[in-house]
Amino acid sequence: MQDNDSGAYGVAAGELKQFIERFERLEMEKKEIADQQKEVMAEAKGRGYDTKVMRKVIALRKRDKDDIAEEEAVLEMYKAALGMD
Repeated sequence: MQDNDSGAYGVAAGELKQFIERFERLEMEKKEIADQQKEVMAEAKGRGYDTKVMRKVIALRKRDKDDIAEEEAVLEMYKAALGMD
């Protein structure tokens, strides 16, 4: 069996192995980054910051300002309808 072709499906074993290894490296990097993010949040919490609120701020910073404003307007309307003002 050749490295370039392994059977009826014409799978290039070498290329397939490279894709899998690249993906596995990215998975490792993703885990390392997640661990670093946890460390940042633990440090912030240790300094007295509310990490739950920080995560909400981070999520808001990723969103479009118009979408946020629209959602907040609907939220205020719902709260007013329920007498939660």
